[in-house]
Amino acid sequence: MKKQRIRCRSVSKGIAQGRVLVSRQRISFLGGVDPVTGIFVDRALDVYGREVSNRILVFPGGKGSTVGSYVIYQLKLHAKSPIAMILTHRADTIVAVGAIIAEIPAVDSPECELTELIKDDEEVVVNGTEGYIEIGV
Repeated sequence: MKKQRIRCRSVSKGIAQGRVLVSRQRISFLGGVDPVTGIFVDRALDVYGREVSNRILVFPGGKGSTVGSYVIYQLKLHAKSPIAMILTHRADTIVAVGAIIAEIPAVDSPECELTELIKDDEEVVVNGTEGYIEIGV
């Protein structure tokens, strides 16, 4: 696969490289993921039972309680957080604040549709400082 750079909007600074975990659903971090294990516990999610730890989470955005920001931070404290986040839509306040306080690189609003470009377990780079992702690294 040819290396492709996609411009995005920076949400939280930092750079990470790793394998993606793709969800096509908005995620409520409060009640949706166990902050101690990093495993998605909401049975309604398409990533139910999977672990977010050390993955780059690709998803439309967050939903639910503002406590979700703190859950993202708790994931980081327990070394179970995603290493980066790519939001396919504009980041909501919950996820943006969570990424910033947990120092997780995050971008949103990619310049093109990612549905067909990024697949589960694909290796990508997220540059939250400059606002882009690289596929095919």
